[in-house]
Amino acid sequence: MSYIKVKKADSFELKIDSIAPDKSISHRCAMFSLLSDKPSHIKNFLLAEDTLNTLNIVSKLGADINKEGSVITITPKEYKEPDDILDCGNSGTGMRLFCGLLAGMDGFFVLTGDKYLRRRPMKRVTEPLKKIGAKIDGREDGNLAPIAIRGSKLKSFEYESKIASAQVKSALILAALKGDGISLFKEPELSRDHTERMLKGMGAELKTKITKNGYEVIIHSLKRPLEPLNIRVPADPSSGFFFAVAAAIVPGSRVVLKDITLNPTRVEAYKILKRMGAKVEFIEKESVYEPIGDIVVQSCKLRGVEVSENISWLIDELPALSIAMAVAEGKSVVKNAKELRVKESDRIKSVVENLRKCGIEVKEFEDGYEIEGGEFKEAVIDSFGDHRIAMSFLIAGLLCGMRVEDVECIATSFPNFVDILKEIAEVEVGD
Repeated sequence: MSYIKVKKADSFELKIDSIAPDKSISHRCAMFSLLSDKPSHIKNFLLAEDTLNTLNIVSKLGADINKEGSVITITPKEYKEPDDILDCGNSGTGMRLFCGLLAGMDGFFVLTGDKYLRRRPMKRVTEPLKKIGAKIDGREDGNLAPIAIRGSKLKSFEYESKIASAQVKSALILAALKGDGISLFKEPELSRDHTERMLKGMGAELKTKITKNGYEVIIHSLKRPLEPLNIRVPADPSSGFFFAVAAAIVPGSRVVLKDITLNPTRVEAYKILKRMGAKVEFIEKESVYEPIGDIVVQSCKLRGVEVSENISWLIDELPALSIAMAVAEGKSVVKNAKELRVKESDRIKSVVENLRKCGIEVKEFEDGYEIEGGEFKEAVIDSFGDHRIAMSFLIAGLLCGMRVEDVECIATSFPNFVDILKEIAEVEVGD
């Protein structure tokens, strides 16, 4: 499909129990299974292009993969050096975390991806890995894929990241597990912490601490294989947020998002939506690897908001949040979000250009944007190959109608997005 057109929606009330399983956790489940010597059992694994690419790489590294529906069993076997390149598709998470995982493994590895991933910067991961003994190269001195890795013995380290990034942190933690002692990683604020939670649950010796200068992780190198995973992947709050915004902006609407991870580093966007005036309720039901529960969102008149803190907790949701900002009363400002420039697209540029097409006043900054709340007008939107831009503007179309082009990217993270959208409004899909 090359375009999707959505028509204006009436008020709706929806309970959604089919939000895509969490992509970040699914990626990690597949990779981390290689750190055990026993079978890992993963229920509700995300069967989307990005995560299936990660699963395929794990298979090429020697694991047996058994799929029964969305239940995946990964059994590590004798490790083997892959005889082909390892394709990460569109996933920056996949490529950056595999850099850390493979840097300390015996063998030669080449990581590549689609045309969009091959443009994304990798030096933030490859440079610190090189400093601890990793042998990594690629285009622009290891900044752009394809990335070539010759696994080698790694040194323990102390590394302070200038940015709060779960991908950088996770890559360095995975490398530290293959190191020769105790390593220390620091970042200016806590970024998403799925890696630490899951590895601790598997028995890794990790200590985490919030400090006055940010956040730090102490990592002990592995002395033995970890315990296997036995996990049900919760629904993805980043995917669910599109329909949270839909309920917030379509008058008289309400949505219940079932079985979502309520990890505090993952629900910041919902809290901002609540600050803007939407009615938002969190209902926790269980907590093993992650707190899991339901999120209820109801429409209400929205007001402008400034967003400048905890940006690393919001980086995936900001495009959808910009849609809510565009209909809120007054001005909304996003600051300190330069990281948006290096996602699947330059999301600052993508948001600004497409909002202007829709008749919304917006100013672009190097690290964000300012949006003057107004009224959406129907337009033809360019996704720039970015699934979150595509889905965000389809949600905007619930107010006025919208056509979004270059939408194949949606399948990388949320294969049933259009099916859920059809429960709210009339949708046309075309080539």
